[in-house]
Amino acid sequence: MRVGFVQFAPKIGKTRDNVDYANKLVSSIDADLLVLPELCNTGYVFRSEREVSKLAEPIPDGETCRQWEHLAEEKALYLVAGIAERADHDYYNSAVMFGPKGFIGLYRKSHLFLNEKRFFKPGDTGFNVFKAGKTKIGIMICFDWIFPEATRILALKGAEIIAHPSNLIFPYCMEAMRTRAIENHVYAITCNRTGTERGTSFHGESQVVGPDMRVLAESGKREAVQVVEIDPAEARKKEYTPVNNIFNDRRVELYHELVHSQAKSAA
Repeated sequence: MRVGFVQFAPKIGKTRDNVDYANKLVSSIDADLLVLPELCNTGYVFRSEREVSKLAEPIPDGETCRQWEHLAEEKALYLVAGIAERADHDYYNSAVMFGPKGFIGLYRKSHLFLNEKRFFKPGDTGFNVFKAGKTKIGIMICFDWIFPEATRILALKGAEIIAHPSNLIFPYCMEAMRTRAIENHVYAITCNRTGTERGTSFHGESQVVGPDMRVLAESGKREAVQVVEIDPAEARKKEYTPVNNIFNDRRVELYHELVHSQAKSAA
């Protein structure tokens, strides 16, 4: 399976230009699965909820989704991309997945970062896995990376590849996603945006990581498109030694504090 990322610099408020440009980049690539950045149709650094309201679109009936649906069908590929969603009177930082036969699924970001909390509601979709042919794709968005529970749930639900649209401003995520990959034995595709928007800089450095923590493809800080061939079947192997299986060896009876206890501040 040929998978990769499309790293570019969306322009705030220029939805048509952003989508047209992303589509142009995707159209030139031979791939089975491509991941685009978070909020790549609108830009990221919003100034007001009013601005979000003008740019957000319904899913899957908005113009951006119609274009991505057509693109995925035309290229016979699977596409995961970040989008500002309008649902009735609410707004979500979302990601959509399209395939050769059209719209597949929606994920709404669970863990909002910084000013996102001013404009978007916390996601209510939970962590779901979607089929891409015989392969299973889990989706999370940007700051979800700092919560290991997100990736673990997707892996337990059968995800072989984690698609991770992002707008990262701190350098820690890429190393953390290598850990997420090996602790769940999955592939991880983090597509970060690049460029500077209203004084906020995004560092790019998108990557594809294998279940063994190896970086299979990575970019620098500039616009980049990279594709690498992987074997999703490798992510189905959860044995680390002849007697150790990362899922079967879990001591779930000891983990109740993960959900039943609140974090305690240091004395």
